Amino acid sequence: MIEFHYETDFQLQDESKFADWLARVVVSENAHIAQLDYIFCTDAYLLEKNQQYLNHDTYTDIITFDYSEGRNIAGDVFISVDRLKENSVKYNVRFDEEILRVMAHGALHLLGYKDKSVEEIEVMRKKEEEKIKLFHVEQ
Repeated sequence: MIEFHYETDFQLQDESKFADWLARVVVSENAHIAQLDYIFCTDAYLLEKNQQYLNHDTYTDIITFDYSEGRNIAGDVFISVDRLKENSVKYNVRFDEEILRVMAHGALHLLGYKDKSVEEIEVMRKKEEEKIKLFHVEQ
C-alpha cells in the first residue's frame, strides 16, 4: 500500500500514476511493498524531524525511516518541497524531474541502497536515473 500525505500546500497531480510507478520501482528490485508513505512538507517541518530523530541541525531534501523486513518494503519518506524547488533551480532541472529523483531515492534507500561513499553515490545516481525512466513507461 502506498499513501501520500501533505504538510504543505503542494500536492501531487494524479497520485495513482505515482503509486503505480513506485510499485514498479520496488518490483523491479524483486521486492514487495508492505506500506510506503510519502510525506511532502516544508523545510521547517523536515528540519524539525531531522533535529528530533537524527540530531542533525541541517536542511535536507529527504529523510527516510525504514521499517522494512527483508524484501517487504515499508517506510516513511519525508520530502521537503522547498528543497526540491531550490535544488531544481540550483541543478538546472525541471521540478517534476527533481521530484521523481527524490521519490526514487527514498524508495532505493528502503531497498537497501546507500549513499555514503563515492561508490555508493555513483550506484545510487545510476539507479535513480533507471527508476525515473520507469515513470514514463505507461502500464
